[in-house]
Parts: sequence; structure tokens; C-alpha cells
Amino acid sequence: MQEKQVLLSAKGLCKSFAHNGGQVHILNGMDLDIFAGDFTVIMGASGSGKSTLLYALSGMDRATAGTVLYNGNDLVAIKEKQLTSLRRSDFGFIFQQMHLVSNLSLRENITVPGYLNPKRSAAETDQRADQLLGQMGLTHIQDHLPAQCSGGEQQRCAVARAIIHEPVLLFADEPTGALNKRSTTEVLDLLTALNDAGQSILMVTHDARAALRASRIIYISDGRIVSELTLPRYTAAAEKQRETQVGAWLAAMDW
Repeated sequence: MQEKQVLLSAKGLCKSFAHNGGQVHILNGMDLDIFAGDFTVIMGASGSGKSTLLYALSGMDRATAGTVLYNGNDLVAIKEKQLTSLRRSDFGFIFQQMHLVSNLSLRENITVPGYLNPKRSAAETDQRADQLLGQMGLTHIQDHLPAQCSGGEQQRCAVARAIIHEPVLLFADEPTGALNKRSTTEVLDLLTALNDAGQSILMVTHDARAALRASRIIYISDGRIVSELTLPRYTAAAEKQRETQVGAWLAAMDW
């Protein structure tokens, strides 16, 4: 079997906060590799440190100690200007709250970040936006403002915005947390299709059904990895079997 390519490698990752004269430890010396092509999901109870881990791995928040190596750079140590450039070119981000710009149309929300990428011309960005609008099922409402759209439509727009520059790694923090069941399925189907096409994804979720889409689930508790589960690629036909397997594993984690 061909060895997987490591995209991100965290070693001894720690994150602490000062609180009431003491230190609160969120991440406790964590070691973790993220592999190319995987749909990696991080799970854990509320307060376990899963979102903090995602932000530390993406460089959105600085770890207190340890290293996060990406393409020869330590994201804990490099300058903020380098991090900003990296996030514009190599990383994509989706959040629970979509953070769309309210006075821009869906199309404009997608294209504006693309125009900031110096590797692609404005014409190429427009062409990419056309493709994504079709892929996300948004072409017919591309000129609508976010407030004129459903939560699912807004989140699909946020997915398109996150991948307009074809990121190496897509980070997702509870991307279905604010959606109803139908919209959740639509967004998960999109993420699964992106992963099937080669997009590497790292997602935090508290939703066991969302975790079924993973090829690898990492469970953390008190800022440490306590277990992980490797799965074959998701198919709808095998969902029931997968649900049983993942459910049993989560039960063993006292989920």
C-alpha cells in the first residue's frame, strides 16, 4: 500500500489560557498528522478542545508550545503576514456561522476572496465562480443577498467561497451545526463529493451523522487524543453498516 502524504504534522501541541491567576490547559502535548486526500473528523465532548485544535492546526490561533509543520513552515513560529498569505493560497475555511458579507450577492461573496489570490486572474476567478455556482446549485440565485437565501443556500455559498482558490486543505468547524436536516444532508453531500474528487478536509463536529462521512475520526478528551477510527470511503449504500460501526466506537468513548 502506498504511504500517505502528510499535509500537516503537529508535535507536542499545547494551548493554555491565563484565568484567575492560573493557567487553563486546552491542548496537552498533542501529536497529530493530517494526510492528503483524507476526510478527517475531530470529535469530542463540549470543552474537549476540538475547535481549539482546528484553529491551532490552521494557524488561525497560535499554539502556546509545540510545532505545526506545513510545507516546511512552522505555523506556530512564522510571522502573521506569512500566515495570512498561506490562508489565502493554501487553506480554506467553513464555519458554523457563514459570515457572508450581507451587502454582497452570493456571487460576489464567492468571487471577492478569489480576486485576492495573485495566482489567478480576475477572468479565471469569474470562470471558477461560474463552475462553483453550478456545482453548489446556486446559479439561479447568484444575485441574491444572503438574507434572501435559506441557511442551506448560505452555507453552500460559504463552501464555494472557501474553495474558490482550490485550497490544499479545507478546514470546517461545525459546518452543519446551524442547519436543518435537509440542508445538513446537502452540505455533507457536497463535502463528500469534494473529498471524492481529491479535496483534503479536516472537520470538527459534534454530530455523529456528519462524522459518518469521514475516512478517519479522531476522538479527543481533555486536550489529548484518546482514540481514532479509520473507515473506507463513504457510500450511501453502506451508511447503515457504517452508522452501527461508528456508533459502537463512540459508545466506547462514552459519547
